[in-house]
Amino acid sequence: MDQLTNMQNGGWLPVVFLGLMGIAMLAYVVLDGYDLGVGILLRRVEDADKDVMISSIGPFWDANETWLVLGVGILLVAFPMAHGVILGALYLPVAFMLIGLTLRGVAFDFRVKARAAHKPWWNNAFFAGSLLTSFSQGVMLGLYITGFKNGWAELGFALITGLCLCSGYALLGAAWLIMKTEGALQQRAVHWAQRSLWLTGAGIAAISIVTPMISARIFEKWFSMPNLFFLLPIPVVTAVLFFTIERTLRRLPVRLRDRNEYGAWVPFTCTVGIFMLAFCGLAYSLFPYLVVDKIDIWQAASAPESLKIILLGAAIVLPAILGYTIYSYRVFWGKTRELTYY
Repeated sequence: MDQLTNMQNGGWLPVVFLGLMGIAMLAYVVLDGYDLGVGILLRRVEDADKDVMISSIGPFWDANETWLVLGVGILLVAFPMAHGVILGALYLPVAFMLIGLTLRGVAFDFRVKARAAHKPWWNNAFFAGSLLTSFSQGVMLGLYITGFKNGWAELGFALITGLCLCSGYALLGAAWLIMKTEGALQQRAVHWAQRSLWLTGAGIAAISIVTPMISARIFEKWFSMPNLFFLLPIPVVTAVLFFTIERTLRRLPVRLRDRNEYGAWVPFTCTVGIFMLAFCGLAYSLFPYLVVDKIDIWQAASAPESLKIILLGAAIVLPAILGYTIYSYRVFWGKTRELTYY
């Protein structure tokens, strides 16, 4: 009833900005997730394959991070109260994430321009930056879900979430390489995806179990009738997607040896579907709160006059980002070519 009253009193703008922020963060997780995953997997191959792996994300990786900037920017300007609380509580993992992103950016350019003796150092730096960024984001997610509580159980859950998100990004990265590469590297990517699949599933299961446990409101949203009946497709479809990936990964090695690419797109597409369903489930659980059961979107929102002006800017910026993202993927679609700099 309170949510309906807020909407009727002109509170629709916070809902719009929450949706825009959700789109930006989901796009970031999927798009930057696979190139972070490629970085995590980088350490497991020889130098020649490292160049191919970097080439597969070269045209996209820095643009993918634009979505993170957009999402955090919307949080700052549209929900300043929540921005201060969230980033204040997550100060340390955010700092480590920024260190990891910086390390990735520097290593990406220096690895190809450094002397041969120094190149392994920059390859390791790119791997370390990718791993640090991914783990920090997982810890942030775990702390956020538990409402920023400081107990040992909450900290342990956050660390587990960090590990599982690294596995999830590795799954995305391996699935991306299955589509983008050929030969021995492609076969290795299938093996990496198989190893990452079930730890990713364990992470999603853990979040699905813990989230209703931290709030009676969230538990009621999921397990009361008829909500339980209507929401059942989310876990069911998620399970189907996991088993579809597993089945495809078992069959792909034989097909790829025969140069048959049929089904090479399935692991990536299904993994994206899993991430989208997990995101939708979490968004449903948390709505309308930005800080679990403490600050909702109407309490945290800027003045309506400010939001209207910001919405005008978002109406210009969001289509531009979406447009060049789609264009870049269209131009560079297909199998990866040798990494070159001119």
